[in-house]
Amino acid sequence: MLSLRRTALTEKRPMPLPLWVRGDTNAFFGLAVNVLVNVLTLTGLCLGVLKIPDDDVFHTILPALGIALIAGNIYYAYLGRRLALREGRQDVTAMPYGPSVPHMFIVVFVIMLPIYLKTKDPLLAWKAGIAWAFIIGVIVIIGAFIGPYIRRYAPRAALLGTLAGISVSFISMRPAGQMWDNLWIALPVFLLLLIGLMTDLKLPGNIPIGLAALLVGTAIGWAGGAMDGSAVSAAADDITLALPGLHFGTLFSGLSDVAPLLATAIPLGVYNFTEGMSNVESAAAAGDNYNLRSVLLADGAGAVIGSALGSPFPPAVYVGHPGWKKAGGRTGYSLATGAVIALMCFLGMFGLLGAIFPVAAIVPILLYIGLLIGAQAFQLSPKAHAAAVVAALVPNLASWAVGQIDNALAAAGTSATKVGEAGLESSGVVYHGLMVLGQGAILAGLILGALVAFVIDKRFVPAAGVALAGAALSFIGLIHAPKIDWNASGSVSLGYLFAAVLCGTFALTRPAPREPDAEELALERLHGGGSSTAAAPEPANKQGPDPVPETVPAGADAAVLPDEATMAAEPDKSAATD
Repeated sequence: MLSLRRTALTEKRPMPLPLWVRGDTNAFFGLAVNVLVNVLTLTGLCLGVLKIPDDDVFHTILPALGIALIAGNIYYAYLGRRLALREGRQDVTAMPYGPSVPHMFIVVFVIMLPIYLKTKDPLLAWKAGIAWAFIIGVIVIIGAFIGPYIRRYAPRAALLGTLAGISVSFISMRPAGQMWDNLWIALPVFLLLLIGLMTDLKLPGNIPIGLAALLVGTAIGWAGGAMDGSAVSAAADDITLALPGLHFGTLFSGLSDVAPLLATAIPLGVYNFTEGMSNVESAAAAGDNYNLRSVLLADGAGAVIGSALGSPFPPAVYVGHPGWKKAGGRTGYSLATGAVIALMCFLGMFGLLGAIFPVAAIVPILLYIGLLIGAQAFQLSPKAHAAAVVAALVPNLASWAVGQIDNALAAAGTSATKVGEAGLESSGVVYHGLMVLGQGAILAGLILGALVAFVIDKRFVPAAGVALAGAALSFIGLIHAPKIDWNASGSVSLGYLFAAVLCGTFALTRPAPREPDAEELALERLHGGGSSTAAAPEPANKQGPDPVPETVPAGADAAVLPDEATMAAEPDKSAATD
C-alpha cells in the first residue's frame, strides 16, 4: 500500500520545467538581433522619414512598443510552458514575436508619409498611424474567428503575390538604394546573410549569422571612417528612462478620419491573420501544436494595446519557430528577447545603437527579406499560377511608382496636379492609370491575383464572384479610388462588372477545371491553405512525415531566419492541443 501511495505522489508531482536551457542562448541571439534590427529600422523611419520629434519617438512610441513586445513574449512563453506541461514534454518552443516588418513599412510609407508630405505635420501623420495600427489589431481579432474560411477559398498565388508586391517595392527598393550608397560596407554583410541563411554552411563555433553579419559590417564601417565617434557620445547622453502612458486622445483623434485607412488596414489585417495561421502550422510541423485562435487573439491584442499607448507599429508572430526549436530554444529565449528589447525601448537606447551600427550594415537584411518573400510567392504557389502572382504584384508596384513620382515632384516644388496629367503622359509617365491601379494596392492585388488564378483554373463561377467583389470594392472606394465614397471609381467598377458577366458566360459552357499536376498536389499536401483545384490525395504507402522542400516558410517577419526552419515535416493539423 505504501508503495502505491508513493507512486501516486510521484505521478502527481509537476514536471520540472526550467526557465532557461542551454539552447535558449543560441535562439536568444538570433531572435534578439532579428527584433533589434527591426526596431532600429522603425526608429530611423520615424526620425529620418517622418520627422517625428525625438521626444515623441523615444518617450512615447518606443516605450509603447516595448510594452507590447514584453507582454506578447510573456504570453507566448506562457502558451509554450502550458503546452509543455499539458503534453508532459520539455522540448516545447515558444512562438517568436516582434514588430511586423511589412506593417512597419506600410504604415510609414503608405499611411503616415503621404499625410506628412501633404500637411508637413508629423504629429498628424503619427495619429493616423496609431489609428491604423488599432484597426489592424481589431481586424486580426475578428480574423481569429473567420480567418480559416478566407484562407480556404483564396488562391495562394493571390495571397502571396500581393505580399510579394509589397516586398519587392516597399521593403526591397529603399534598402537596396541605401546599400549601393555604401556598397563596400553592405555587400559583405549581404553575402554573409545569403551564405548563412540560404545555404547549409555554418560559421565557426556556430555563431549566429545575423549577429556576425552586423558585427562585420560595423567593423568595416568604423575602420573605413564612415562613422562618427562624437555622434555616439551625443546619443549616449540622450539615454533616459521613459515609461509608456495611455494616449487615448491621440488614438481617437486619428480614428476621427478612419475611412481612408480602411483600404490598407483591411487587407493588411487579413494578411496578418493569414500569416499567423501559416506560422502556427509551421510550429505544429515542428511538433508544437498551438491553438490558432489563442495566437491570433494575442496578435490582435498586441496591436490594440500598442496603439492605445502610442505605437503605430503592430507586432506579430514571426516566421522561424522550427529554426529556434532546432537551435535548442524553449521558452526562455522568448522571455529574454522581450525583456531586453523592452528595456532598450524604455531607455531610448536605439539612438545610441543607430550611432554605433552603420545603416549600410543594417539594411541588407531587409533586402534579404524582400528577396525571400518575393521568391516564396512563386515557390509556394502552383507553377500554373505564376501569372496570377505577377498580376497580384502589379498594383503594389504601381503604388510604389506613384509615390516616387509624387516625392520627386514635391522635391522640385511642384505636384502632379500642377504639371497636369497630359504633361506627364507626354513625357511617358502614365500617371493617372498608375494612380488608379495602385490605390488600395494590397486588396486590389488580392482581387486581381485571385481573378487570374481562377481563370487559369477554368473555374469561372468563383472568377465571376471575385470580379463582382472587385466591382463592389471599387464602387465604394476600397480599391482603385483615393477615398471611401459612393460610386468612387465607376468606370473601374464597370470593368469588373463586364468581367463578371464574361466569366458567367463561360461558366455556362461548363468547362472542365484544370487538373493539378503531381508537383502541385504535393505542394498542397505540404503547405495546405489557399484554394486548390482538387483535393490532394495522400500518397500510397506513406511511411512517415513528408519532407519539406528547401524553401523558407511564407512570411515577412523573418529578418533572421535559421535554415533549420526548412527541415520541418507536415503535421497533423487537426489536433491543436494548446
